[in-house]
Order: sequence, then structure tokens, then C-alpha cells
Amino acid sequence: MFRIFSFFVFIFSFLQLSVSAQYNVPLYTSYTTDAARAKMKDGLINYSISKNFSIPLSDSTEENWEEAFDAMEVMEYSTPYTQSKVRSAFDSIENRSISFQRALLEVAYSNYPGKFLSHAEFLLQKTTDPKIFAMCAEYLMQGNKSEIVKENISKKLIEKFSDTAYKNPILYMLQTRLSPDKIHSYSISKILPEIFSRNFLPHQEVMYSLQRKNRDYPGMVIIRNADGDFVRDSTGKIFTVTQLARSITNLPGYLTNGNTPQGIFKMYGFKVSMGNFIGPTANVQMGMPVELSLQKFFDNEAILDSTWTIDYYKNLIPKNLQDFLPLYESYYAGLAGRSEIIAHGTTIDPSYYLGKPYYPLTPTEGCLCTKEIWNGKRIESDQQKLVNGLLKAGGANGYCVVIEIDNKQAPVVLNDVLPFLSIKNH
Repeated sequence: MFRIFSFFVFIFSFLQLSVSAQYNVPLYTSYTTDAARAKMKDGLINYSISKNFSIPLSDSTEENWEEAFDAMEVMEYSTPYTQSKVRSAFDSIENRSISFQRALLEVAYSNYPGKFLSHAEFLLQKTTDPKIFAMCAEYLMQGNKSEIVKENISKKLIEKFSDTAYKNPILYMLQTRLSPDKIHSYSISKILPEIFSRNFLPHQEVMYSLQRKNRDYPGMVIIRNADGDFVRDSTGKIFTVTQLARSITNLPGYLTNGNTPQGIFKMYGFKVSMGNFIGPTANVQMGMPVELSLQKFFDNEAILDSTWTIDYYKNLIPKNLQDFLPLYESYYAGLAGRSEIIAHGTTIDPSYYLGKPYYPLTPTEGCLCTKEIWNGKRIESDQQKLVNGLLKAGGANGYCVVIEIDNKQAPVVLNDVLPFLSIKNH
């Protein structure tokens, strides 16, 4: 789930932390005290970044530099020194491994938008790897959204990949972003009544994660029980909890470590994480089409087929929305190999993101994340509220639907969707 766990082994050992403590003392985490977080920050800067960048880049030291890139992303850390190291890494990008190219493009997209356009253009011309091509394209579009740039990328895509361009899920999704005018659009006033209806995923618990197109702004969760009624709080109001669907990279959802894709996910229970960035509050286990078997995704052992096709997924979508591409993002993300997207809390130090629209929530590597405040003890937990809301609905056994409602530059609130809840089919 969190690739960054691997490079914190040194830091966690330094702090003498025990994973088992998360289970034995579930409401206390020694690694979230002010002192522990200060030591972690120093370790990230001095060890993960500075020490690794002091090692000359070669085939055998790529992992050291990738660790530094990861730490920079987590902390949104940038100095003239780190930028110079990223620039030097781009100088030999053509000769580096696919893994390193991905890591370098990620940190450039996250921390240095528009700074390395010529380098990304060079790699786009040279690479034969679909994912690297798509990441280069996204970086170029991030820096220049002109139609000319999109047209040039489209031409190069077809020239380089020919028929594969229409069969590869990553290249297909890239093409939809290059030509958004070709996607059938719907107003949210048509979409929400359809997916809030009792006829959508009937007799299933459904967790709706309602998001803005700009994932810098937090979204909101509402929950429907298997009878089609929305869970309410102790005052009788519809239950809501704030939820962030933004990844650390802010890459689009079809790419690894990108934002949470829109679409339908299977929920299949709760679990407690052993990771020191998710923390001991129960998380909601989820899976995408293709990632999960047909039998598990549809909770039906009678299905004999072992091969996913889009028709299986399409049958879940209301007929009036079956040509609305955003609802298929989870399918294509699963087909492209994304995995381990869950709904969890957080023990990451929120001070890294002070001043961001999503503060004090913390971005992830593509999961749905709620606000938690820790200082050794768990002071506040929206994740616990989410778990209790799901339990009230019948449990985490059903589906999660992620949908962007509009591009308003503000967090999603209940009033944004209340009119559509009142007209849902009964």
C-alpha cells in the first residue's frame, strides 16, 4: 500500500518502534509523539534525502536515489540542492531502469511541475514503455495544457504504439485525457439521482466518496444501507465524514500512485494495518475489478468464468450512465495493475502539509484517507466515525463508489448533494 514504508525501516529502528505495539495498545502510538515526529523528520532529511543523494548515481545505487525521491514527495520537500539532484538524474534518464524513470517522473510531477519539460519531452520520444510514455505525457500536459501539446502527444502515441494504443489500458486512458471532448459528458444532476437510487447496487451497503475534480479539496462520505436508506447520525441528520482522495503525487488515477480512481470498488471487511503511516484504527478493505477475482468482486462463488471483461463491470452501472467513462476508471486502473487501494486513517505528521487546502488531512499513494489527529494518543479520528457509520449500515461488505461531482474549489459538504438525496427513488 505505502511504498514509503520500506525506506523508513532505518528510521523506525532508530526510534525503537514496535509494530506489535499498534495491536497491543491500539489508542497509543509512540511514533506520533512530537519528539518521535521531530526525529523522523530529521531522519528523512538527513538520511533518506541528503545521505542517499551523496552517493553517486549508478545502476547499483538507483534505489538510494529512489528512496530520496520518495521522502521528498512525502514531505513536499524541495531545496536548490534537491532540485539540482533531480536535474542531474534527468541527465542520464535514458540509461536508467524503468523503476528509476518512474520514480524520477513522479517526484518531478509532485515537486517540480514545469521545471523539466525538455527532459520529459526527450524521454517521451525515446521510451517504448507505455507507463513511462504516459507519465511523460502527463508531465508535459501539467506544464502546458495547450491543444498543440496534446495533438503532438497523440500523434507520437499512435506512431510509437500503433494498434497497442487502443488495447493497452494505460494508453487508452491517456487518450481519453488527450481528447476529453470525445467523452460523453453528463451533468451531476443526472448522475447523482441514478447512483443514489435504491435500484443501483440493490440490497448492498454502499459507501459513497463524493469528490471534487481538484483533489486538493477534501471530499465527503455518505453511507447507504442494504435497504437503500442513508445512515443518519444521532441528531437525525445524514451521516457524513470528510475523506481525501488525493495521492501524494496528484497524478491521475489510472497511473500507479495516482489519485483514487473514480468508479466502483468492492468492500470486503475491516482490517488493522501494521504500517506506521496508516496507524491502528481499523481500515476498510477494498478491491478493484481485475485486481479481485470475479467471484470475490461480485461475492458469488457460482461464477465459473475466471477472465474479467468490461461487460461484467458494465452491468453494475445504471443503463442511463453506461457510456459515462469516469465511472469506469476503477476498471481500467485495475486492468492496468493498480492494487491495494483501501479506506484508512493516518498517523502521518500533518505539519508537512500546513497551508494546503487539504490540511490537516494527509495524502496517500492513492487510497481514501480520513483525518486523524495523534500525539502519542489518538486525539481525534474521523476514521473511527467512518467505521461506526459502516457498522450502523450493516458492515463493510458491499461496494464503494468514488465520483467527482464538480470542479468547485472548496471541500465537499452535505448541501452539495442534499437535493439529489431527497429525490432518490423509493
